[in-house]
Amino acid sequence: MRIGILGAGGMADALGTQWARAGHEVMISGRDLGRSAVQAEKMSVSLRGTPVRAGSWAEAAGFGEVVVVAVREAGLVGVLEACGAALRGKPLVDVTNAADLAAYDPGRPLAGLIRDLTGGHVVKAFNLCHVDVWRMTPPVFDGRPLAVPLCGDDPAALAAVRTLVADLGCTPVDGGGLDRARLLEATAAFVIGLWFGGADAQAILPPLPSSGAHLPAEPR
Repeated sequence: MRIGILGAGGMADALGTQWARAGHEVMISGRDLGRSAVQAEKMSVSLRGTPVRAGSWAEAAGFGEVVVVAVREAGLVGVLEACGAALRGKPLVDVTNAADLAAYDPGRPLAGLIRDLTGGHVVKAFNLCHVDVWRMTPPVFDGRPLAVPLCGDDPAALAAVRTLVADLGCTPVDGGGLDRARLLEATAAFVIGLWFGGADAQAILPPLPSSGAHLPAEPR
């Protein structure tokens, strides 16, 4: 699969390197093409196959059969506009979170903004974990692979992203349609706040057998 990544920072490095190692063709992009080329070269050092490439925003958008949006919120609109019509109709993986998580507004989801600006088939994913988690090969905790929730509407886009999740050694989980991406973004704002506060956010929910999910709902 050809994967274009809008971004050349930590998420582009972590995810892009893993996918290139799995055999995908990857192109990253950033504001400075020279710096992006240096980053692509660093990513390619550990690979035995096709090296990671670097290009402009528009080149990465045109290159990818799937395009990953991995830029900061402040520059998001400008980057998408620079891609022109190259993103229309394509599977787009939105890994972004709000710049100010404490002030996240679920009435203005980033996933919906990306869809409206590009006309692409957006799938929200990979936004709940720190970049170092995506560098793990694979992300497994206490013998249990990391589950990655996906929110999207287009079956083909969801299928492509499920493949990318599996190639990281993770388990894709159906999170519902793109309208539920706002919940996924709000979850990131909530749990990341807990982690920064020193709490183990994973410990706030019981394991599935104890969750009550198999029991009838309690009467109100």
